[in-house]
Amino acid sequence: MPVALAATVCSVALLGACGGGDGGGDDKPFAGESADSIAAKAIKASTDARSMRMSGTVRQEDGRTLKVDVLVDQQKNCDGTLGSGGAKADIRHTGGTLYLRGDEQYWQNSFQGKAGAEKVIPKVADKWVKMPADDAATAGLCDKQGLLASMDEDKSERKGLKKGKATRVGGKEALPLTKKNSKGETLTLYVATEGEPYVLRTTTEGGEHPDTATFSDYGKTVRPQKPADGETVDLRELSGGQKA
Repeated sequence: MPVALAATVCSVALLGACGGGDGGGDDKPFAGESADSIAAKAIKASTDARSMRMSGTVRQEDGRTLKVDVLVDQQKNCDGTLGSGGAKADIRHTGGTLYLRGDEQYWQNSFQGKAGAEKVIPKVADKWVKMPADDAATAGLCDKQGLLASMDEDKSERKGLKKGKATRVGGKEALPLTKKNSKGETLTLYVATEGEPYVLRTTTEGGEHPDTATFSDYGKTVRPQKPADGETVDLRELSGGQKA
């Protein structure tokens, strides 16, 4: 049920379930609707929104987690930050190009085990590194539709969620839809009860890999600034055409 957005360096792990069960919670303004119907509306509204902010954790292939906070729109304009184990990076996508500004530790992690890394890292650390978005390992983080698409991949996972008691997420009232899966994990989808029924948060608890992703700033304009030429380096030129 978690959503895995595969990439060379990392994959996003979010809750991927929408439910069809009923639990008798405080479900205004969804009284009389099944959890399945509410979840379907939430995913559609979130997918249709022209932009959103996603803050959460990305599970990397080596088992480490990457903290992500990105504002992204339908055109893949993107502006945000990444962080893991003390390593930090800024991320921007504009004009069809992805820019990353990572500290030395970020690039050491990215180039680990690659020939020539010791020569390239000093040239890219704390610089805006330019690369074609379709070549970049983290390009998926700037794909709004991709971040949400896996939530709706398996329709069979929409069965069995229960309505919970209304709570608040980021200052907004939300209806939780909860389910326990075969692994004993508790999966919860929080849906806004005011305005558009956007997804506000997803959580996975009780398992080996707990995850939380928070969604906000729906409809906010995303205008990432293109870094100045003097602050930008081309990774492919520095690495002899090899990808990071």
